[in-house]
Amino acid sequence: MKKNIHPESYRLVVFKDFSADEAFMTRSCVQTRDSIVWEDGKEYPLVKLEISAYSHPFFTGKMKFVDTAGRIDKFNKKFSQTKFANKTNE
Repeated sequence: MKKNIHPESYRLVVFKDFSADEAFMTRSCVQTRDSIVWEDGKEYPLVKLEISAYSHPFFTGKMKFVDTAGRIDKFNKKFSQTKFANKTNE
């Protein structure tokens, strides 16, 4: 690496895809709150992912519907209160 161009926090970080239960380690300067013990027994910062190459349909060839935290239900509930909602009793 070139000197004096990278942030000081550039370090090894584990990225874990929880939908595929896969993880990989790479260098990053992303800020994290969590940590994980890696295969070598050392503790590293952890970044939690909902989707990665391990679970993305383009790379896996499998279509998968993921509704994290009921986002569709939240949207429908919020949208049903607007003037644009489909009113069947009008």
